[in-house]
Amino acid sequence: MSAELRVTRENARFQQWEALLTNRSKRHRSREFLVQGVRPITRAVEEGWTVRALLRADGTSSAWADDLWSTTDGERVLMAPELHARLSGREEGGELVAVVELPEDGVSRLEESARPHGPIVVFDRPTSPGNIGTLARSADAFGASALVVTGHAADPYDPQAVRASTGSLFALTVLRVPGPGPVVEHAHAHGYRIVGTDEEGSALAEVDLGGRVVVVVGNETHGLSTGWRTVCDDVASIAMVGTASSLNAAVAGSIVLHETLRQRS
Repeated sequence: MSAELRVTRENARFQQWEALLTNRSKRHRSREFLVQGVRPITRAVEEGWTVRALLRADGTSSAWADDLWSTTDGERVLMAPELHARLSGREEGGELVAVVELPEDGVSRLEESARPHGPIVVFDRPTSPGNIGTLARSADAFGASALVVTGHAADPYDPQAVRASTGSLFALTVLRVPGPGPVVEHAHAHGYRIVGTDEEGSALAEVDLGGRVVVVVGNETHGLSTGWRTVCDDVASIAMVGTASSLNAAVAGSIVLHETLRQRS
């Protein structure tokens, strides 16, 4: 176990960690992000993500926190409770915050997944971190292997996304990719079909979602980009009744993933 560090004031280390809550550029530059809450931290550790540091409110104790504190690699930092609360979120009530290393974004990692034959889920230009986390949760639940965020988009490592995933983010291979190109090349090289989701498309139940498939979910407001639409082998639509004009993007993606699981089962 590494030696313990104490932080009792707003020093440079604290300011660096606090910036990770709101500044995506600093997250990407330092290649680390904050994980809050019992389940997300537990899942990050169990799934083998690299924990650079555990931040603990001084004077706290629980069996869960004591176990992670004594068994998890990484720096141990005891913090003044009022400083720790600013990093954990007071509503979380958690006594630990984990500083976790961002993985690489290379598409080669798509073949290293623990679920190599599960669907790859692409979220095209999402604007809401919460929607990314929600889709990650569904992707995990329905057996997907990876979540790829493409284009100018919200950050999957934003604290809102991590919390909304309830730890499922750590069960997936997560990538950020500028545009369709690298994913499309990977799909063609490894025998994947690419299926988009849109209100104008084939009925969902009639779309072949068996075998290797990339499921592409469009932006919350504008749907699929032209770049993604042109490379889709098929586009699936979800039947609706009632007065709603559309579904939330993460909800639509979840429905398609459930149908993927049904066909594969």
